[in-house]
Amino acid sequence: MNATALLSAAKDGILTGAVYALMATGLTLIFGVMDIINLAQGTFVVLAAYLSYALQVHWHIDLFVGLLITTPAMFIIGVVIERVFIARLKGPDRTGMSILVTYAVWLLIEGTLDLVFSSNDVQLQGWYVPKSFTVGAIHFGYIYVAGFILAALLLGALYFMLYRTRFGVSVRASLADQTSAALVGIDVKRVSTITFGLGAAVTAAGGMIYGATNAFNASSSYDLISRLLTIIVLGGMGSLGGALLAGILMVFVGDIVGVIWSPVWSTTAYFVVLVLVLLWRPQGLFGKTQARVA
Repeated sequence: MNATALLSAAKDGILTGAVYALMATGLTLIFGVMDIINLAQGTFVVLAAYLSYALQVHWHIDLFVGLLITTPAMFIIGVVIERVFIARLKGPDRTGMSILVTYAVWLLIEGTLDLVFSSNDVQLQGWYVPKSFTVGAIHFGYIYVAGFILAALLLGALYFMLYRTRFGVSVRASLADQTSAALVGIDVKRVSTITFGLGAAVTAAGGMIYGATNAFNASSSYDLISRLLTIIVLGGMGSLGGALLAGILMVFVGDIVGVIWSPVWSTTAYFVVLVLVLLWRPQGLFGKTQARVA
């Protein structure tokens, strides 16, 4: 493998991996605060992509401008789903039951999207989507660079929210110990609802970039959720930094294997990495060895 191929794989890992990390961030944030495994996160991404598609096709709104509409829309959808379905889950079986409930939400959204948009593949369009520039021998697609910048800004905003605001203190307290957080006056239910909404909202940007770089349909969520779950398990359940590193590592490993061996094995490769890491660190790269107190 030559140096150009290695640099190209590293470039793809950083640019594309950051976008996957952004999509997975909502999943790990929801689990960290709520002990909820949101299997619907993949279909949230596809839903966000379809919202961008509808805005573009029917109202000719640019993909990035459309985020001003799709981001709050996804937040509201997340809040409604949490209030209607997730908030009702109680007791020690809450995490296990969340898998069934969010799977049902996944199927409901997927069926609705298939009914409204049909099962045909679509892809988001924009003058910048096919454009690229070259640095040395490495090609950089405009949409991939823009996606990386957007992911960096949003992940930075999430970090600021978590570590520089009063609400962030409430979120981190709930991450550590829900019972103690409630005892000091934190409204854990409100924090959980907003967190779920934020977890859905970040898929607006991820879904738009995904839809611009991939043909998709209502069933695309099956591949997405496997990747997102791999990221948060590899990075460590509840770790935002771990999600970022794991997202980059996932794409990088897949590209390296695709170059030196065969593209057929590129997807399998990061599952092999996941198994090897978990054999060494069952809690993931940045996961905690002890579960938090609920």
